[in-house]
Amino acid sequence: MAAETRRVLLVEDEKSIRDAVAAYLEREGYWVTPAGDGQAALDAFAKHRFDLVVLDLMLPKVSGEVVCRAIRDASDVPIIMLTAKGEEQDRIAGLELGADDYLVKPFSPRELVARVRALLRRAHVDSEPQRDRLVFGDLEIDIAGHKAFHGGQELDLTASEFKLLTTLSRYPGRVYSRMELVEKVLGYDFEGYERTIDSHVKNLRAKLDDDPKDPTFIYTVHGVGYRFEAPKTGEDA
Repeated sequence: MAAETRRVLLVEDEKSIRDAVAAYLEREGYWVTPAGDGQAALDAFAKHRFDLVVLDLMLPKVSGEVVCRAIRDASDVPIIMLTAKGEEQDRIAGLELGADDYLVKPFSPRELVARVRALLRRAHVDSEPQRDRLVFGDLEIDIAGHKAFHGGQELDLTASEFKLLTTLSRYPGRVYSRMELVEKVLGYDFEGYERTIDSHVKNLRAKLDDDPKDPTFIYTVHGVGYRFEAPKTGEDA
């Protein structure tokens, strides 16, 4: 698991829903810890650090309300509450417990994933590195000047290719799903554009002399997306 992979605690007692949501989240590159009841959720939260919690309101052993209060008392982690109750007073009650968002069953797993992305984006926007210059071996990225150099030669990059390069290189080792890259690079929010990222990666690799079969910078993570790695020096090899 890459160091920056987001961890999600998924608390849902209905196995079919839990499995479906977990599959969608994992497809997007998240590390999912499932819990089938409130006590299991509290135990998991006490043992691990999570970036977001998806929490069903109606749970066995310990109710979702109690779990939500306990998590909120201990952490500011974003919480998305799931419930079969759709009345306004129930939604308000969930938000007053400390939930950041509220989704009524039945819901689309794709909508839930979109809400997860949105909450994590807001939660982590202030933590992104703000360096103006990144250097990896003979690759230099001048973020402020919107230029990149490889082996001393300036690369002729499109705006999308430059944004893709800077997005990946800010967090070496982090795995980005195609959907994350679509949102960050292209600003779209539709699955149909996911494969567009593959074309941008292919073109960027060609300009970096980065062989897909023996990459130096951009690595494919099969079934997920891509990650950037700094090239190893002679001392590291």
